[in-house]
Amino acid sequence: MTVESIDTLVVGAGQAGVAMSEHLGNLGVPHLVLERHRIAEAWRTRRWDSLVANGPAWHDRFPGLEFYDLNPDAFASKEQVAAYFEAYARKINAPVRTGVEVRSVERNTGRPGFTVETSEGVIEANRVVAATGPFQTPVIPPIAPEDETLTQIHSAEYRNPQQLPEGAVLVVGAGSSGVQIAEELQCAGKRVYLSVGPHDRPPRAYRGRDFCWWLGVLGEWDAEMMRPGTEHVTIAVSGANGGKTIDFRELAHGGMTLVGRTRAFAGGKVIFESDLADNLAAGDENYLSKLDAADDYIRRNGIDLPEEPEARAIPPDPQCVSDPILELDLAEAGITSIVWATGFSVDYHWLKVDAFDDNGRPRHQRGVSSEPGVYFVGLPWLSRRGSSFIWGVWHDARHIADHIATQRKYLAYHAEAQRRAGDDASPRRAVTVE
Repeated sequence: MTVESIDTLVVGAGQAGVAMSEHLGNLGVPHLVLERHRIAEAWRTRRWDSLVANGPAWHDRFPGLEFYDLNPDAFASKEQVAAYFEAYARKINAPVRTGVEVRSVERNTGRPGFTVETSEGVIEANRVVAATGPFQTPVIPPIAPEDETLTQIHSAEYRNPQQLPEGAVLVVGAGSSGVQIAEELQCAGKRVYLSVGPHDRPPRAYRGRDFCWWLGVLGEWDAEMMRPGTEHVTIAVSGANGGKTIDFRELAHGGMTLVGRTRAFAGGKVIFESDLADNLAAGDENYLSKLDAADDYIRRNGIDLPEEPEARAIPPDPQCVSDPILELDLAEAGITSIVWATGFSVDYHWLKVDAFDDNGRPRHQRGVSSEPGVYFVGLPWLSRRGSSFIWGVWHDARHIADHIATQRKYLAYHAEAQRRAGDDASPRRAVTVE
């Protein structure tokens, strides 16, 4: 059996894998990128039809290439994002091999590196970079009812309103995915119930600048860790239809029914927490704090940007907030489907190394694993708040590539020192000087 050897193997050719390839290539590190499907496959097949990027094109890109034929302030469609990464991989001549699945990675015993089993044979690699991203396994909570009369899908499987049967829809989860899907279903004429948990609600834009710009100049993208207690707080922001600030009360005034967090299902009913008003109030506080910080920045720096007092207007509470629904009979409400916008978990079953904690989460420092020679890139908060954005992945990948290049220098020194020691120990012929 022929065994292929490579210095660094990158697993995954999404945005993280392409970014790693660029930086490794720039540093002269021999590497190979394996992708079990196509480049940027998740953008093609793990997203709904109308999805667009949550950041504008000027922001959500790599430094070396702009989006073709797209206004910098526009939001790229999922097809445009996938095409962008394909074009980027061609531009940098990334050594991507598609249609190859990595089945296991194990550390070698008594010799350096790892043995990698793939669908097309065995590869020996000195280092392995896991660039498979955070959106690997859709998570549906165990409270999901076992009811064959209900159509239940995760947001990863949702494509468009026509996919769902006639009847009302319960959308569980009000982060970026949940709120966009809920609004799309409402616009399609569906009766929609949206289960809203704790969330941040940044302005889409304020005083003529997108929220991505504001987080940048305010230094928030560089925050190195979450605020305590915000681990389960989602972010409600959207670039759909040109981008707009998410306002749950406006959605309710337009016909959507808001409910609190979904607690349980029993006897054909769904039970909600009584936290809806508190969750909306906390979201408002987050929203207004962003406006305050932006206003302070403008004053401190003497920047000329138009005032926007109307941005501080909060609509009155709709009835579903002032008199919240705590229990709902699914049949009476006409609910025939549930969309679970409840996030994803990572899946590293193929990575059989000592690099994970007891909960299966990677142990790492800025992507450098606790297992020497193993790296992670593409995870949220890998090094900073911006890590989950396209541009943040690019910067994280540069740090990891630098670490790999430094390790190669140490090993190169060792090899050269060994060679010199061998030369010094070799017998020398006597030289006669006349």
